[in-house]
Amino acid sequence: MLALGAICQIGQIVLLRELLMVFQGNELSIGIILAAWMVWVGLGSRLGGTLAQRVRRPVVVLALDSAGVLVGLPATILAIRALRGVFDVVPGAHLSLQDMTLSCLAVMAPVCLLLGAQFVLLARIWREADGAQDTTGAEKTYIGEALGNTLGGIVFTFLLVHHLSSFHAAVLAAVLTPAALLWLTRRGTERTGSISTGTRAALVGLVAAAAVVLPFLGRLDSWAHWVRWRVFAPAYDLVETRESRYGTISVVQREDQYSFFQSGNLVFSTGGAKEPESLLEEQEGAVFAHFSLVQHPSPERILLIGGGLRGTLREMLRHGVESVDYIELDAALTEAARPYLPAATLQALEDPRVRLLHTDGRLFVKGTDRTYDMIIVDGPDPSTAVLNRYYTEEFFREARSRLNPGGVLVVGVTSTADLRERALANRNAAIYHTLRRAFPHVLPAGERFLFYFATDTPDQLSADPHTLQVRFMERGVESRAFSPWHFHTLLQDAQVRRVNWILRHHGRSPGAHLEPPPRGPMLVGPIEDLEQEEEDLPPVQERYFINSDFRPIGYYYTLIYWNMQARADHAYALRWMLHVQPWWILPLVGASLLTVGGLRLLTRRKDSRPDAHFALFCAVFTTGLSTMALQIALLFSFQSIYGFVYEMVGLIVAIFMAGLALGTALTHVFVRDKANMRTLALVQLLIAVFAGVVAVALPRFAAVESPRLVFALFSAVTFGAGLLNGVDFPLATACCLRLRGGAEKATGIVYGVELFGACTGALLASVVVAPVLGLVACCLLATVANGSACLILIVARMSYGKA
Repeated sequence: MLALGAICQIGQIVLLRELLMVFQGNELSIGIILAAWMVWVGLGSRLGGTLAQRVRRPVVVLALDSAGVLVGLPATILAIRALRGVFDVVPGAHLSLQDMTLSCLAVMAPVCLLLGAQFVLLARIWREADGAQDTTGAEKTYIGEALGNTLGGIVFTFLLVHHLSSFHAAVLAAVLTPAALLWLTRRGTERTGSISTGTRAALVGLVAAAAVVLPFLGRLDSWAHWVRWRVFAPAYDLVETRESRYGTISVVQREDQYSFFQSGNLVFSTGGAKEPESLLEEQEGAVFAHFSLVQHPSPERILLIGGGLRGTLREMLRHGVESVDYIELDAALTEAARPYLPAATLQALEDPRVRLLHTDGRLFVKGTDRTYDMIIVDGPDPSTAVLNRYYTEEFFREARSRLNPGGVLVVGVTSTADLRERALANRNAAIYHTLRRAFPHVLPAGERFLFYFATDTPDQLSADPHTLQVRFMERGVESRAFSPWHFHTLLQDAQVRRVNWILRHHGRSPGAHLEPPPRGPMLVGPIEDLEQEEEDLPPVQERYFINSDFRPIGYYYTLIYWNMQARADHAYALRWMLHVQPWWILPLVGASLLTVGGLRLLTRRKDSRPDAHFALFCAVFTTGLSTMALQIALLFSFQSIYGFVYEMVGLIVAIFMAGLALGTALTHVFVRDKANMRTLALVQLLIAVFAGVVAVALPRFAAVESPRLVFALFSAVTFGAGLLNGVDFPLATACCLRLRGGAEKATGIVYGVELFGACTGALLASVVVAPVLGLVACCLLATVANGSACLILIVARMSYGKA
C-alpha cells in the first residue's frame, strides 16, 4: 500500500509536469490533468471492485497489474513528449481546451486504470488477511495509500526533482510495487495469497530489467526531449536541455540565432556569442529600455524584473544610472545563457552598478526595504497565472510602496492597432483599470506593443516625443539599436490619444467583456482632458476588468487571444466561460433536493432505498468535488505568492495526504458506528463550514508579509482539508456496505464516485471558477456543495434512521 501511494504520487506529479510543458505552463490544464487522472483511476477502481469479487487469487492479478504500470509509466512520458505531433497547430501555438482534454484522457488512461484497480485488489488482500467481512480493509488501504502518497511527495520534492529525470523517477517509483509484492509473497499463505513460480520469476526478471536500464535512461530522456522539439518547432535544432526547479530549460538554434525556452514558453533570443551586440534580436529590449528610462527626469536607482539577458539591462546602463537591482528568477537560465550571450550583455552583467539577484520578483518587492526611482517589469505577456502575478492589483500596490516620490512603474504587453481584437482589448483595459486602482496617474502608449507608465506624481509622465527626445539626448546616450527619432515613431499623437480613450472607456458597461471595445469619437482630445473626463465616467466592472491574484482574469483573456490566433475554431469554449454566473449552481442544488425528496415520497418499501443511495452518492461526490476545489484554490494562491508550484506541488499534495491519512485513522479507531448517516451529514457540514472559513481567510493569508508564516498557514489549511476528506471516506464506505453489500464492491463504488467528484471539482475550479469568478469562489463552491449534501442526507435519513 505504501508502494501504491508512492507511485501514485510520484507518477501523478511527473505526468503533471510533463503535460504542463506540452501545454506551455497553462494552469487551466492543471484541472484537466488532475481530472483525467482521477476519472481513469476512479473507473479503474470500479472495474477493480468487480474483478476483486470474481478472482480467486487477487495477488496474481495484482502482480500482472504492477508489471503493466512499470512498463506503462515510462511509455506514457514518451507519448506525452511526442503529443503535439498529433495536432495540426502552428509551431509555438497553445493547444486548446479540447486538445488538452483529449490529450490527457488518451495518454493517461492505461496507467491510471491499472493504478485504480490496485487499490481495490489491495483492500481485498488486507480484508482476507484480517479475516474480516466489513470495509476495514478498505480503510486500512486508504490510510496506507495516503501515507505512501505523503512519502512519495516528500521524496520527490526534496530529492527526485533535483537529481533525476522524469524517466528515472518513473521507473524507480513503478518498481516499488513489484518489489513489495515479491516480499509480501515470499512465503505464500492462505491469508496473504501466493503466486506461481513462473509469475514470481517474471516479477524478478522485471525488477532486474528495471535495474539494468536505469543507467541508460539519461539517453532516453535526451532523445525524448529531441522528439518533443521536433514536433513543437521543427525549424529549430535542440542544443541542450537543463532541468530546473522552475521548469525545463531548452536552448534551441536556428541558423545563427539562439532561443531560450522555459516550460515551452519563449523567454528571449540572441544572436550568439560571436556577435558583440545582437542588434536584431535585442532591438525590442533596447526600445523597452530607452522608452522606459526617459519617463523619469533623473533615474538613479532602478529595479529591473526580467529582460536583462535580452539586452534591456545593457541599454539601461547607458543612461548613467547609479545602481540596478536586476532580478532573474532562475539561476539555471542565466548559467545556460552565458555561453551564447553577446560580449556586451555579459559585460553588463559584470558591471559594478548591477546587482544580479536570482529570486522571485514578487517576493523581493514584498519583502525588501529598498526604494527605487523606477521599477521596470520586462517579462512575457500574462499567458499563465505565474506571469499574471506582475499585472495584478496586489503587485501594483506593492510596487508603489517601493517607489520613491515621483517614481515610475513600467510594464508592457502585446497589443494591436486601435485594440481591435476583443480579448486583447479586454486584457489591456483590465491592466489599465487595475493600475488606476494603485496609481493616480497612468499613461498607456504604443501600438503593436503597449507600454504602461504609472506614477503618483502629476505631470511626471509625458507622451510628447520632443520632451523625451531632449531628455535622451541630454544624457548623451549612444546606442546602435535606438535613436532619438524612435520617439516620434512610438508616440504618434492621434494613435496615443485613441488608445488612451479606448482603454479609459472600455470595461465600464455591463457585458463589456462580451463586446468589442468602443471606437470613440473621430477626434480625441489631449491626454490631460481624458484624465479629467475619466473622473465622471461610470465605475469599472470589477469582476471582468480588475486583475488580481485572487481573480486572475488577465491571463484568461490572454489565453483566449492566443487561441484565437492559432485555432479560432477552438477558442469558443474559453469565450463561452465568460458567460458563467455564480448563481448557476442554485438550480443544481434545488434539483438535488427535489430528487431526494421525490425518491423518498415515491418509495414505500423499506428494503428499497433509492433516496438513501442518492444521498450517499451525493455526499461522496461533493466531498471529492469540494476537496479538489479547495486544493485548486490553495495551489493557485500559493503560486500567486511564491511564483511556482513546479517543484512544490509534491510537498503540497503530501501535506494534504498526511491529513487524509490521519483523518481516516482517527475515524477507524474512534468511530464505532460508521454506517450512520447522521455522522456522515455532520462531516459534510464541517467541510462546508471549513471551506467558508477558508474563503474568508485566504485573501488575508496572502497579505501576510512573512513568506514562512504564509507557507505555515497554507500548510495548515491544506492539512485540514485532507483531514476532513479522510474522515469522510470510512463513513461513506460503511454506509455503502450496509446499503448495497459486498465489501470490495462498496469500496470500489465509493472510491470511484469520490474520484469522479474530484474530477468534476478540478475541472470546474481550474478552468472556470478560479480565473473567471476568483479563488474565493472556489471555496464558496465547496461550501454550497457540501452544505447541500448535508441537507440531502438529513432528508434521506428521516425515513430510514441510521440506515
